[in-house]
Amino acid sequence: MATRILSTSKGHMRVSVFCGTSVDGFLARPDDTFDFLDTPGAGPHGFTQFFNTVDVVVLGRRTFEVVRNLGHFGLYGKKQIVVLSSKPLDLSSIKARIEQMSGTPQEIVRQLEKRRFKHAYVDGGITIQQFLAAGLVDRITVTRVPVLIGRGIPLFGPLPHDIHLRHVATRSYKGGLVQSKYQAKRLEPRGISSKRRLVRSGKRMRTK
Repeated sequence: MATRILSTSKGHMRVSVFCGTSVDGFLARPDDTFDFLDTPGAGPHGFTQFFNTVDVVVLGRRTFEVVRNLGHFGLYGKKQIVVLSSKPLDLSSIKARIEQMSGTPQEIVRQLEKRRFKHAYVDGGITIQQFLAAGLVDRITVTRVPVLIGRGIPLFGPLPHDIHLRHVATRSYKGGLVQSKYQAKRLEPRGISSKRRLVRSGKRMRTK
């Protein structure tokens, strides 16, 4: 049976992925290091402009641990940071706007939408995969670095359904970086399509 899809509409929080990978699709090495992403002379490639449009950052627990070990929370500035973990985390020593949440991607998005957030940046391999599988990602920007590392933490994983993408743009940067942007189509929540069919049917009956 075909899956009904919809684009982000007014009232929905936009969810974006913006990341760098090796050409063979890895975000990091098996030990969570990502030295291969450093490309001398590459220069800026749009992350700052993208990040300025974001008002909440959603991190997986593993990515949170990496950022904490590197001491890089200052890079997020005053953005609200949400760490996804079902286990208690000690966030008291972190000087940032940070909190913990747990739940399915759908539940996380609903909670953030209730708080009037408009644009979420989702980061972390498993977290990205879960949000993609849930059909909640609107925009994907991937910058590929010209290197093959053979194994590591992949950007993409198994999906319960196809996700159709619309190519927005591709451009190259110094150092051999190639960046592609795609617009994804959100899955329509279960039950919504039948309700819309009933509404449309009712309208047709009233006009007869």
